[in-house]
Amino acid sequence: MTPSAMRRPSLDHARLSALPGGWRVEILDETPSTNAVLAERARSGEAPGLVITTEHQTAGRGRLDRGWTTPARSALTVSALLRPAPSVPVERWPWLPLMTGVAVATALRKEGYAAGLKWPNDVLIEGRKVCGILIERIETAGASPAAVVGFGINTSLTREELPIETATSLELESGAPVDRTAMLIAVLAELSAAYEIWESDPAALARRYRELSVTVGEQVRAELPGGDVWEGVATEIDDFGRLVIATDEGPRVVGAGDVIHARLRPRQ
Repeated sequence: MTPSAMRRPSLDHARLSALPGGWRVEILDETPSTNAVLAERARSGEAPGLVITTEHQTAGRGRLDRGWTTPARSALTVSALLRPAPSVPVERWPWLPLMTGVAVATALRKEGYAAGLKWPNDVLIEGRKVCGILIERIETAGASPAAVVGFGINTSLTREELPIETATSLELESGAPVDRTAMLIAVLAELSAAYEIWESDPAALARRYRELSVTVGEQVRAELPGGDVWEGVATEIDDFGRLVIATDEGPRVVGAGDVIHARLRPRQ
């Protein structure tokens, strides 16, 4: 066994075999993308609650089709399958990535990390990205649409392995080894709780997101899919999960795109 493998143990099948909340965890040794695997299972009619994770994701995909890969066992790369009830309004679906961010940030805070939410789907620690989130809506014949909830948390990446200078890992922040199995259990517990709130009390979820937001109050640059660029101070997350920016031309509402904080911190 290599020194890296010894420092980065595998996920513990036994501890993940009987989780509360109806989660069923499958661990793949290696896969190009956990989201792609789970999306295919969803199209085949898989019941909600299935979680696909892997020791090594070789061709992960983030927002805007950006690539995302990490060394084996250096991160938690996870996709969870949800099937919202048909009674849930479609207007609530854009809150799913924000809901996932609430779950991840809450779990990290309970472990002592100063986690906050960068709109729409990043989790930061002290201004550095530690987690990215990607949600995919899957249409399935004869069943309600499914949501594939994907997230990747940098657990033991070294400074040299970080994909961008404004990223970090849990181990870099804490200075101590990270139990990936325990972290996955904690995040799934928080995801169950956040999902229940998303279904039954969206206003409460919105309040919690705003409490955790590190985007509101920041000077930001929003790069929209159509090519427009808006700069100003982020003032609010509205009830539809959109970001409101006060620009020189007046308020602008952003529903999609890249939002860059002026004060994202590269690691020193």
